[in-house]
Amino acid sequence: MKQFSTPHLVLAAALIAIASGCASTSQSKATLSVEQIMEDGFEGKESLSARISKGQGNEADFKKMAMLTKELALNKPSKGDLASWTEKTQALQAAADSLVAGKPGALDGFKSAVNCKACHSVHKGD
Repeated sequence: MKQFSTPHLVLAAALIAIASGCASTSQSKATLSVEQIMEDGFEGKESLSARISKGQGNEADFKKMAMLTKELALNKPSKGDLASWTEKTQALQAAADSLVAGKPGALDGFKSAVNCKACHSVHKGD
């Protein structure tokens, strides 16, 4: 068995740390814009969020909504406070995740979290 010297082990550890840091950074960037997310999940009376709120959503709908809300949280607001944006988007994401998990009261939690006016009044750009 070949012996590795301390400098080689330190170098290997550093490369692993850099590689894992790059992987986690790429996962924290949104791949969908706020506009795309609104179009795909929230706009209109027959939107995904509207169907879910009416109790007409299925497992695939819940998973898509969970993905969309995760992406939304990775975006930055057009205007307003980042802390407010984070609070609102994380609440929406948690509500969507609860739907996927089938938690009791998840639908009511989702309906409460989907408050378009509360978010748009402070974060929607002109």
